[in-house]
This record gives sequence, C-alpha cells and structure tokens, in this order.
Amino acid sequence: MFEDIQLIYMNIKILRFWALLYDKNLRRYVCIGLASFHIFTQIVYMMSTNEGLTGIIRNSYMLVLWINTVLRAYLLLADHDRYLASIQKLTEAYYDLLNLNDSYISEILGQMNKVGKFMARGNLFFGMLTSMGFGLYPLSSSERVLPFGSRIPGLNEYESPYYEMWYIFQMLITPMGCCMYIPYTSLIVGLIMFGIVRCKALQHRLRQVALKHPYGDRDLRELREEIIACIRYQQSIIEYMDHINELTTMMFLFELMAFSALLCALLFMLVIVSGTSQLIIVCMYINMILAQILALYWYANELREQNLAVATAAYETEWFTFDVPLRKNILFMMMRAQRPASILLGNIRPITLELFQNLLNTTYTFFTVLKRVYG
Repeated sequence: MFEDIQLIYMNIKILRFWALLYDKNLRRYVCIGLASFHIFTQIVYMMSTNEGLTGIIRNSYMLVLWINTVLRAYLLLADHDRYLASIQKLTEAYYDLLNLNDSYISEILGQMNKVGKFMARGNLFFGMLTSMGFGLYPLSSSERVLPFGSRIPGLNEYESPYYEMWYIFQMLITPMGCCMYIPYTSLIVGLIMFGIVRCKALQHRLRQVALKHPYGDRDLRELREEIIACIRYQQSIIEYMDHINELTTMMFLFELMAFSALLCALLFMLVIVSGTSQLIIVCMYINMILAQILALYWYANELREQNLAVATAAYETEWFTFDVPLRKNILFMMMRAQRPASILLGNIRPITLELFQNLLNTTYTFFTVLKRVYG
C-alpha cells in the first residue's frame, strides 16, 4: 500500500532492492559483505599509513562514512520487524487521513508527498555527486592514490595491475554504499515529516470543534466524543514518535559526535589543501555532511514546534464554555502539548535547529584553534 505514498516509496524501493527491507536474497549479503570487507581494508590502511595530515583527514572521513553506512544496514536487519511496523503504521495513518476527504488535510498530504519526493531525489543527486568526487580525487593528485585509502595485507595496492583492479572495485561499491546510506536517512526524515502532518491534522480538527459545536447550540455527547477522539489521536502521535526514537536515537548521537569532529577536520583541510580541484572536492564533502544533518534537524525541529502548536489549537476550542469534565480534559491536553514529544539525540536532548547552531559554533571554535596551532 505504501506504493502510493511518494514520501517514502523511492527510499523503500531502493532499500528493498538491496534486500535490506522486506525481501531477503543474495544482494543483502553481497552489499554488506563487500562494504564490511572494504571497511576492514580501510582500518588496516589507517593503522599503517604514513600519509600527511591531509590524507589522514580525508581517509578518516571516508572510514566514518562507510562505518555509518554499514551500521545503518545492520540496524535495518536487526530491527527489521520494527521498521516494517513503523512503515505499516505510517501507511495506515496516511490512508485514515486521506479517507477523511478534508480539503485542508488532502492539501498538506499532497505537499508532503511533493517535498518528500524532491528531497529523496535531491539527496541521491548530492550523494552521486559526492561519489563522483571520490572517484575524481585521484585524478587531481600528482601521485597514485585511491578514492578511499585501503590496504590488503601482503599486496602493494599502488602497483599495476592491483591499483587498477582496486580502483575499479572502489568505484563499483561507491554507488552501492550511496544507495545504502542515503535512502535510510530520507526514510527516517520521511517518517518525521509525516509526524508533522499528523500534528497539523490534529490542530485542524481541534479548530473545527468551535465551528461544529458553537456555544449555545451543541450536542454534549458528540462534543465529548470529539474531544476524547482528539486526545487519543494526540496520544497516538506521541507513541508514533516514541517508536521512531527507539529505532534511531543512538544512531543520531553517533552521527553527531562523528560528523562534528569530521566537519572541524574538513574545515581545517580547506586551509591546508593545495590546488583548486582538491578544494572543490573538500567543499563537496562538507556540503554532503551539512545537507544530511540540516534536513534531519530542520524537520525534527518543525515536528517539535507543531507539537507545541497543538496547545494553541486546543485553547481555540472555546474550552472555557465546556462542562467541567471536558475543561479538565482540554487542560490536560494543553499541558501535555506544552511538554512536546520530540526526536531525541541519545534519549538525552531533543533535536532542534538550536542544537544545529550549537554544533556549527562548536565546530568553528575548534577549527579556529586548529588553525592557530598549525597555521
């Protein structure tokens, strides 16, 4: 049924092709096996390399990127049933909203699908662009280098024909890694975006209460049923977000720590690289990190804001004209909305744009320290 939901369809289709969701076939073991072997060769290289600081920074970035890619694949397999349950819940809630035949809700669902589809394609485009940067980097170097620093014990990877074979291998697995990494991020952001739509739908429903049940001309039984239904829907949104947190919170924490350090190192790399081509490629690396983080933090922040806005919508129900039991229900609803459910980072702190700004500030501070020390 998710085939009609453009928000997540493309991402699920790619992950399904690699047998990370729904299907189980040989492609699953090929992609994870090759990526894991590649990480092993990268670790061997990092432990034995005599490269300068520029090479170490670049290859550290690659290593973390590949580890994060394989980590996402293992998380999908380890929590496979829970990911499928999340997709199923999204699908059911989507068609429940669509079947309301409400023009406002249909409009925001349509906008969500357009944005989700554009974001999925845009992320894949930037990912493929960065993959091209990986492949072109050796061409900008004055000596033989590989797209990813890696070493097989007992072989000299810079001698022919090993160099050519290893270069082709790395260029073949790079699009595969891109298709494992980026659709996962886009899928999670899609789940968050649908949470935003559900919050907006709840706000719309609450604002309709005062119009459908005006003071002096209301059916108390119908009003009570509508308020109870809104409270249950609010609780279902909270449970939906808790489910997303269970799947992603620790991975988001790992990404924050890893990418903060890498962003600082890549900014420093801009100062020490020589050559315009290398400068452009490093900028592409930085843009990929920022694009991935910003998309997540933007929509996680928006989800938190829309949860807060539920309290305002509840206040606009003219709750002060209700019977005392219903007033209490609305007050409890507002109190819960003012403590908004959020996407969490390591079950510690909500993901917001303020946190993204703090990340940039901290990264720039360490960058200036490095620049003074080594500049």
